Amino acid sequence: MLAKMEENNQWREAGLKRKYPEDRERMRGGVGERGDEDRNRGREAGEQGEGKRGGAGGRGSRGGRGGGEGGGAKKRLDALSVGYFRRVGERLSEGFTEDEERVLFVENVLTEVKGQAALVAMDVTGSVTLQRLLPLASPGQVGEVLAELGGESGSDFKTVSCDKCGGHVLESALRQMPRWRQKSSSEEEKTATTEGDSETEGEDCGILEAQVLSLCHVVMEHCAEFIRHTHGSHVARTLIHVLAGCLGPARTDTARPGVKDRNVTTQLTYFEAPTSFWWELKTLSTSLMDNVNVCVTDAVASTVFQTMLTVCHRNRPKLCKLLTKGIVEYLTSLSSAPGVSPLLVFLKDQASSRLIEIVLQLSHKALLRDLYKNHLQGQLVTLAIHPIANFPIQRLTAASTNYKVFLKVFDELAEGLEAILAAGHMGVIVQLTDSCAEREEKQGEMMQRLLNAFHCAEPASRHTACLPLFLSLLTHEVYYSSEAAEGNTQTERPLSSICYHGSRLVQSLAKFKDRSLLLNSLRSLTPADHLTLGTDQSGSHVLQLLVTSSSDKGRGKILRRLEGQYVQMACSRYGSRVLEAVWNSATVPQRQSIAKELVPCETQLRSGQFSRHVWAKFALTHFVKRRAQWQEVQTGESKKRKLFSDILE
Repeated sequence: MLAKMEENNQWREAGLKRKYPEDRERMRGGVGERGDEDRNRGREAGEQGEGKRGGAGGRGSRGGRGGGEGGGAKKRLDALSVGYFRRVGERLSEGFTEDEERVLFVENVLTEVKGQAALVAMDVTGSVTLQRLLPLASPGQVGEVLAELGGESGSDFKTVSCDKCGGHVLESALRQMPRWRQKSSSEEEKTATTEGDSETEGEDCGILEAQVLSLCHVVMEHCAEFIRHTHGSHVARTLIHVLAGCLGPARTDTARPGVKDRNVTTQLTYFEAPTSFWWELKTLSTSLMDNVNVCVTDAVASTVFQTMLTVCHRNRPKLCKLLTKGIVEYLTSLSSAPGVSPLLVFLKDQASSRLIEIVLQLSHKALLRDLYKNHLQGQLVTLAIHPIANFPIQRLTAASTNYKVFLKVFDELAEGLEAILAAGHMGVIVQLTDSCAEREEKQGEMMQRLLNAFHCAEPASRHTACLPLFLSLLTHEVYYSSEAAEGNTQTERPLSSICYHGSRLVQSLAKFKDRSLLLNSLRSLTPADHLTLGTDQSGSHVLQLLVTSSSDKGRGKILRRLEGQYVQMACSRYGSRVLEAVWNSATVPQRQSIAKELVPCETQLRSGQFSRHVWAKFALTHFVKRRAQWQEVQTGESKKRKLFSDILE
C-alpha cells in the first residue's frame, strides 16, 4: 500500500495520473532513457510515415505546416505524439487540485511542444490541446509559444493563421492578452529571492506584447490575404479586439455560420491594453481602408471591417467617424447608371449590405442626413421590399430615430406600409414602430396607418379586432374569412395564428402613450382567448407587457378576464412566467384573488413541472396556514417595489 501511495505521488508530481505510466518521462520534459527512446521511436515513425503517406491524396496531405519536397505532402505529428497530446487533453479535463501541480504540468507539456509548436498547432489533436493549455499558462509562456509559431521574423504567423487548426491556437493565445501584466508563480519566486533583475522581469512581462505586435505587422503586410481567408480573417478579427483592449465571445466549433441575429449586439469584455496597441490599431485601420475595395465586395473580408468599426465606436469614436466617412466616400465615388446612386447597388448586395448596415448604425447625424438626402430619398419603399436591402433600411430607421431626418424617413416608409407588409418584411415595420415609441408625435399616425393596412380602420366597430389581426399579421377579411367590404359583418373566431413578428409589433405598440385600442381589443377577447394568448410562446410576451405596464385599475380589469384560468396558466411553461410577472406587479388584494383560486389545486400545482415554482414563489403554503403573516409579508414587498420604481422613475 505504501509503495502504491509513493508511486501515485510521483505521478502527481509529474502532472499525470498513473493510468498513463508510459508518459511519465514525457511529461517531465523527456528526461531519462525512456524519454529519449520515445523521442527516437517517434522520429523514426514520423520518417516512415512521411515515406508511406507522402503521395497525393493520402492522409499526409491533411493538416500540418508547409509543403514537403515529395509532391507537396505536409508534415504531420507522429502517432506517438498524437497519442501523447490526446492523453494530455484527458488530464486537463480532470482538473487540478493544487496550483503547484498545474504549473508543473503546464511547464512540462510546453517543454514537449518546444521545437515543434507549429506542427502541434496545425494538428487536430495538438491544436485542441494547446487551446485548452494556453489559458493555464503564464503570459510569458504564451508569448514564448507565439514566438515559436511566428519564427525568427514572424513570417510563419501567416501559415499558422490560415490553417484550420493553427488559427484557433493563435486566437486562443491572443485571448490571453488581458493577463499581460500577470506574473507566473515561478516569476514571483524569482522576484522574492533575487534583487536587481528588473530588466529580465520586464522582458518576461513584455514578450507577449511584443509577439502580438509582431503578428499585427504580419497582418498589415499581408492584409488582403488575411482578411479574405476563411481562417485568417478570424485571427485578424481577434487581433483587432485585442488591440482595442476588448474581447468578444470565444468562437466555438459548434457555432453555425450565417445564423447570427442581426439585432443581437455582441457583448465585449474590456481590459487595459498596452499603449503601443492604440497606435497599431490606427495603422491596421489604415491598411483596411487601403483594401476597402476588397472589404466591400468580399463577404469574409467585410466581417473584419465590421469588427474594426464596432470596436472603434466605443473606444476610438474619432477613428470610427473617419472610417465610416471613408467607406461612404468610396462607395458613392464609383460609377453607376446616370441619375442612379451607386450606393443603391451595394445596398442590394449580400456582402456589402452587411458592411453598410454597420456604417448606418454607427454614423453620426451629418452623415445620415447626407446619405438620405443625396442617395436614399424617394427609394426607401423600393429598398424596404427588397430581400436584402430591407435590412440596411431597418438600421437607417433605428439610427435616425433621435434626429430630424427620421420624420422624412417615417413619412416615406409610412406611405408604402401596406406594400412592405405584403412583401413580408416585418422587420422594417417593427423597427419603424419601435422608433415611433420614442417619437410621440408620430404614434397616432403610425397606429392609424396600421389600422388601414390591416383593413380594420373603418367602420369603428372593427377596432376591437385589431389585436388578433396584429398578432396574426392577417387582414380583417382573411382572418375572419369575410369578403364583405362594408358593414359590421364579423364572425366569432378563437384567437389563433399568433406569430413572432406579430408579437413584436404589438409589444412595440404597447410602448405608445395611448394604448386604449390595444387594451379595448384585449378586453373584448374571451377567457379562452386570454388563456391561449398567455400560454403561447410569442403571445405570452404580449399579455405580460400589457398587464404589467397597466395601472392598478387597468390591471384589475384584465385580471378579471383571467379569472378561472390561473391554474392552467400556472401549469404551462410560458403561462407560469406570465403569472409570475403579473404577481410581481399586482396589488395585495389582486394577489389574494389569485391565491384563492390556486390554493384548492395544491396537489396538482405542487406536482407540476412549472406550477411547483409558482406555488413556492407565491408562498401559498403560508397563505393556507398563516394568512395574516402572509398578507403582512406581501404588503411589505409591494411597498418595496413601489419605492424602487419611484426611485428609478
